[in-house]
Amino acid sequence: MQDHKRCPWCGSDALYVRYHDEVWAVPQYDSKVLFAKLILDGAQAGLSWITILKKQDNYYKLFGGLDPEKIVRFTDQRLEKILLDPGIVRNRLKVYSVRSNARIWAKMYNEGTDFSEFLWSFVGGKPIINRYKEMRDVPSTSAASDAMSKALKRLGFKFVGSTICYAFMQAVGMYNDHLITCPRWKAVQDPALLP
Repeated sequence: MQDHKRCPWCGSDALYVRYHDEVWAVPQYDSKVLFAKLILDGAQAGLSWITILKKQDNYYKLFGGLDPEKIVRFTDQRLEKILLDPGIVRNRLKVYSVRSNARIWAKMYNEGTDFSEFLWSFVGGKPIINRYKEMRDVPSTSAASDAMSKALKRLGFKFVGSTICYAFMQAVGMYNDHLITCPRWKAVQDPALLP
């Protein structure tokens, strides 16, 4: 086995490296945090992740901390103002989907559905530990991301295709897709990270 080294996808950009080393594939169970991460992954559609990562702080600032309970109260006027801000991806469908997705999150919450439990159910409630040696081995979708995408779309969520769902699942630790040569592959399996 080759020497331990970081997954190559993050390159050498300091922001990307920090994201790889501290955030990506760490199991996340907070319903609001999961909502925020799903929104950011949806914003990525058609773009590179580094683009969103560089705009992430602006999303949190403009969208009330990406808190769905705040976003549901956003008016069209406020969304139109957000659309003028170059600090985010200024795509009307994506911007308005943040509010419509927040409304669905709130509806689920009010009906007693825990968003975290709902999402984690697609992987049986615990991380799937993959053992990939090369980047080319890592898939862009899975049966679980297909199922999650279909379920979210049925509920009315937007920008939740299977590829977006798989990227989201990797990011929040539902899949550990760090290469086995990467030190983070083992680190994110720390039992202290599990509920």
